[in-house]
Amino acid sequence: MLVGAGHVRRRLAQVALLAGVLTGCSGAAEDADTKTSASASASADAASDSDTAVKSGGTIGAAGSACELPVTFDIAEDWEAEAVDTGAAEKKVADSGDGAAESEKDELAQEIADALLYQGPVAAACEVDAKPAGNIGFLRVWTGKPSDVDARTVLEAFVAAENGASKEKYSSFKAGDLTGVEVKYLYTSELLEETKEESAMAVTTKKGPVVIHLGGLDTDEHRAMLPAYDLAKRTLRIT
Repeated sequence: MLVGAGHVRRRLAQVALLAGVLTGCSGAAEDADTKTSASASASADAASDSDTAVKSGGTIGAAGSACELPVTFDIAEDWEAEAVDTGAAEKKVADSGDGAAESEKDELAQEIADALLYQGPVAAACEVDAKPAGNIGFLRVWTGKPSDVDARTVLEAFVAAENGASKEKYSSFKAGDLTGVEVKYLYTSELLEETKEESAMAVTTKKGPVVIHLGGLDTDEHRAMLPAYDLAKRTLRIT
């Protein structure tokens, strides 16, 4: 069935709105020269930076921090954390209609919110922006409801929900007394026709599962940000 032009325009407008909530309105409006410069810098330094420990910029996850989570971990110096309010984001999308019938608007809002705010068994809870540190990407935290499902199963469901994921490689890790599972994989964007590396880790807590995901503009950016991901993994603790 063909979709009307007005329907498509509303969908695109709502996607942009909700994407702005998730990215702090920064990713979509990046200046092209800034992207090019940052990517070139990341490409040149990726090999050395990926093995270099970064300085901690503080801990998030505890009560009173930028993001209150079932876990705590250190974020890299100059990275900025911000909580994601899924309820507010969904409302913002729903309120962005242009006079469409309520049922159609609600359906679109829910579809877009589900696509951007939820992935598999978890929902977006926090994002840590690398831009102030000179990179283009986010360390995103996703949380779920308490259950008996183990971390590997949660992580597999998370990756399976990301259309375009392939060549997954899972492994276990320890951080203090905590044991988790991580995955390295490739993500291919059908829209951009590009493939890039991504990483994610998962742990389970009494408050529910937690997934921490690192994407990036491209593979070079991803590799340049891996020290921040490794810092989070190394300092991960249950609150």
